[in-house]
Amino acid sequence: MTDAELAAALAEQAGRILLEVRASGMFAGKALGQAGDKTANEFLVAAIRAQRPDDGLLSEESKDTLERLDKSRVWIVDPVDGTREYGEERTDWAVHVGLAVDGLATTGAVALPGLGLVLRSDQPSPLPAAADKPRLVVSRTRPAAEAVALAETIGGELVGMGSAGAKAMAVVRGEAEIYLHSGGQYEWDNCAPVAVAQAFGLHCSRIDGSPMAYNQRDTYLPDLLICRPEWAERVLAEVQSLAS
Repeated sequence: MTDAELAAALAEQAGRILLEVRASGMFAGKALGQAGDKTANEFLVAAIRAQRPDDGLLSEESKDTLERLDKSRVWIVDPVDGTREYGEERTDWAVHVGLAVDGLATTGAVALPGLGLVLRSDQPSPLPAAADKPRLVVSRTRPAAEAVALAETIGGELVGMGSAGAKAMAVVRGEAEIYLHSGGQYEWDNCAPVAVAQAFGLHCSRIDGSPMAYNQRDTYLPDLLICRPEWAERVLAEVQSLAS
């Protein structure tokens, strides 16, 4: 399999495992999220080590080891992006399988198991037509202040949604035009979504316009912008203006 085929197969299979864990009826609430995280992570880690033994690996659910810093190729995964939504049997959660090469998100797949979808970097399609009024996906419980202010400035509409992957894929799928996040994430929250979004022709960067960098010693990423290319310049300028 190519890297992209592997990413898609892993994301799809992990999604199936998660649905089976949830359908078993053995777990509820936080216990369901923990069981899903652990089970999907064990599969992903074992499969990546079997299929790509020479590559590095960073997973939200595994203890980080800095040996990955010596690797050019590092798989960055989030077994359940949106554990809360997964536990509540919503559809706005995701599985992320991304590959960073020399610090760049080059390949990835994002599964949306609740919708039966896998979006992948090797199978891009044209972006759907944009809405006349820009839609901004934000956290359904904690919308970022910058996103709220931006929506007011550009006359946009806020759309509440769960996980980071679900929000990013909403822009890919034409359900929104802008995903601006400033509340802090980690590399596994957006490596795969950025790889997919870039393949579909979307703009991806930090909110100051600087590029996203992966396989760093500190895996924290303070902010992220994924948006349609026609909105990128305006959004970056407005964010800079709001910060000054």
